[in-house]
Amino acid sequence: MKDLTQGRPMKLIIWFAIPLLLGNVFQQLYNLADTRIVGQFLGEEPFAAVGATSSLNSTLIGFLNGLTTGFGLVTARYFGARDKEKVKQTVAATLTLGFATAAVLTLASLLFLDPLLNAINVRQDIFSDAKSYISVILGGMAISMCYNIAASLMRAVGDTVMPLVFLIVSAIANIGLDLLFICVFKMGVEGAAYATLISQGISVGLCIRYMFKRHTELLPRRRHFRFSRTLAADMYAQGASMGLMYSLVSIGSLVMQGAINDLGTDTIASHAASRKISEMFMTPFSVFGAAAANFGGQNYGAGRLDRVRKGFYDATLLAWGWSAVCVLANYLFAPFFIRLITGMDNQYITELSTRYLHINTPFYFILGIVIVFRNALQGMGVKLFPLISSFVELAGKFVVAMILAPRIGYTGIIISEPLVWIFMAGILSFGFFTNKELRRSRRPAVRPAGLRVS
Repeated sequence: MKDLTQGRPMKLIIWFAIPLLLGNVFQQLYNLADTRIVGQFLGEEPFAAVGATSSLNSTLIGFLNGLTTGFGLVTARYFGARDKEKVKQTVAATLTLGFATAAVLTLASLLFLDPLLNAINVRQDIFSDAKSYISVILGGMAISMCYNIAASLMRAVGDTVMPLVFLIVSAIANIGLDLLFICVFKMGVEGAAYATLISQGISVGLCIRYMFKRHTELLPRRRHFRFSRTLAADMYAQGASMGLMYSLVSIGSLVMQGAINDLGTDTIASHAASRKISEMFMTPFSVFGAAAANFGGQNYGAGRLDRVRKGFYDATLLAWGWSAVCVLANYLFAPFFIRLITGMDNQYITELSTRYLHINTPFYFILGIVIVFRNALQGMGVKLFPLISSFVELAGKFVVAMILAPRIGYTGIIISEPLVWIFMAGILSFGFFTNKELRRSRRPAVRPAGLRVS
């Protein structure tokens, strides 16, 4: 359990972020193991099938994960305010609201899976593999949500180390199960999906067991499950705001994926490869954002707005430092990264993916502002500006899919994100610098946070 309301903000953010960063890297190994093993042992078309459904996966599961992350931020604010009863009530509400939402999303997505795949223009030559893979993943989305609930609650009280340990174990299991199901049992892309779900289930089991032993302050009793309309509305407003923010980003990617799926199998595979590499390099940004959100949440609950503001600045500086590393690494080693991820030596895929990375990575300095400010404002309970920025991202990707991609092809896809990031950074910076509470050095009194919308 880590109190983020005492000590130097930069040091606390770094120590909070390191285990979270390593955990996110191992989380990415789930997908990387799938794509590498699928590409190497099954070939280009199954590889493209997995890539063609990635945005649909991110949209639906991303909403659930964003929802539970938002719930965790409410827990963090009450933890910062030292309100133990409210902490347990928020945990009970997280479980109830989370599972109810997961049940509805799972049923709806499986019932309408074919129309969803057709809506994103999944090609007929990869349709069967794409459906086999994504139906297993979506059918088990509650497993992914369970891990995110456990990890978000532990992060809310400052513990990022043990979720990392459990994730390392499950990532190793995922690689072994991928090889077993694909190479030995010959289960195809469906085997890769089952390997992912079983591995995530392992991490969930380990998290739950640990929480019962070491984080009893998070364990609700029967009385904490009594329905409170006020608390439920507060939590769902925060959670849905975060989930909608996540899903709007993914819906934009879903729209763009539909445009990409019209450009041919090699282009689909190329985009899948470059996105996997980008996701790896973008992982630290989401970590710095999560660290700023939890740091901001605890300090907002404790009434320390001076520390919230300092945490924003420090997390942004860390994001800029990582941006410099990303630019250097991609300009030196992009072709090597692409061949490593795909397991293929296709010159067209390598060249197109390299062009994507060379154009995008210099704009990571802008992306750092977007992710840190958006998450940190959410940590304070500020919902409006993060949502506006997400709608801008969605609108920008619609423009790309409908106008740029049909006219200039994949180049339109490549330049879309940097342009959108610039607009988003402007909106979030305005929200930050005009926030009245952040302009004060300290709020005069402590009160439960998470109810304010700016």
